[in-house]
Amino acid sequence: MTFATSVGQLKIKLFADGADARGIAEVGKDPLIRGFTTNPTLMRKAGITHYEAFAKEVLGIIGGRPISFEVFADDFAEMERQARLIATWGSNVFVKIPVTNTKRESAVPLVERLAKSGVRLNVTALMTTKQVREVANALKDGPESNISVFAGRIADTGRDPVPAMKEALDAMAIAPKAELIWASPRELLNIFQADAIGCHIITATNDILAKLKLVGKDLDDYSLDTVQMFFKDGQASGFSL
Repeated sequence: MTFATSVGQLKIKLFADGADARGIAEVGKDPLIRGFTTNPTLMRKAGITHYEAFAKEVLGIIGGRPISFEVFADDFAEMERQARLIATWGSNVFVKIPVTNTKRESAVPLVERLAKSGVRLNVTALMTTKQVREVANALKDGPESNISVFAGRIADTGRDPVPAMKEALDAMAIAPKAELIWASPRELLNIFQADAIGCHIITATNDILAKLKLVGKDLDDYSLDTVQMFFKDGQASGFSL
């Protein structure tokens, strides 16, 4: 793989992942941020109690850039009802549908039905090429959409996610209006890995996005910064031997 050597060379679209309206507003000031994603887990951690009110607030902040809001039902009929409601919140809204419910029942029939009716989707929590192939086939006759493969969680199992993401891109050739999201990155390097293989989008938390300022930093200077940090914290701790 040939990596970009600067942030300016990146072709991949950077999406901010979070559920704090203030944090979304802050990171959204950066022109590098092309879109946003959130999910029920992030919203719960942020203390969100009124889903629609939060969504409308965020939609007023992001200025028309794409954003994904996720359904939170486990029954497919209720999932569909929620998806169709969420889709009405804005022309820039993508509805996140998990690839299965908690009973491991496939959401592909629902995905196909929603896509064919014009709902823009972000099908989420995928981890296998088989899942990608099935979802891409369901999306192929629909509008622009996203497929979120959780590369970070694949890496958490000791597997290299790069070959899996390359396979996902190949499997998505049948759905040219669908874009692959490298989801749940664990470090800044993942942005450059995703860019190098031609992945369309990567989602990242504000903590990871903040590290973009380190790209290209001189490593001798970074070494000194680290030494100075250790010394400063040792002095501040008042240690003595």
